[in-house]
Amino acid sequence: MDVKHVANLANLPLSPEEESKFSVQFAQTLETISLINRLNTSETESTYQVTGLVNVTRPDELNPDKILSQKQALSNSPRIYNGFFVVPAVFS
Repeated sequence: MDVKHVANLANLPLSPEEESKFSVQFAQTLETISLINRLNTSETESTYQVTGLVNVTRPDELNPDKILSQKQALSNSPRIYNGFFVVPAVFS
C-alpha cells in the first residue's frame, strides 16, 4: 500500500520516519484483515450487538407540573425583547 498516497488523500503531512512506520503498520493491518476474511463464519449467527443491553426509555409525556409559563421562564433573564431572551450576538 502506498502510504504517501493515503496520507495525501487524508491531507496528512508525514515525515520519512512516519512513512516508514505507517507502511509497516498498514502491512500488518492488511495481513490481519486477510486472516479475518479467511475465517469460516458460515455457521455463525449474525448479530448487531453482543452485550444483551437494551435501551431504557420512558414515554414521551408532558408533565404539567414541570412546564413553565413564558413569564416564569423569562423571569430571571437580564434582557428580554418582545417575549424572548436577548443574548449577545454570535455573528457580528
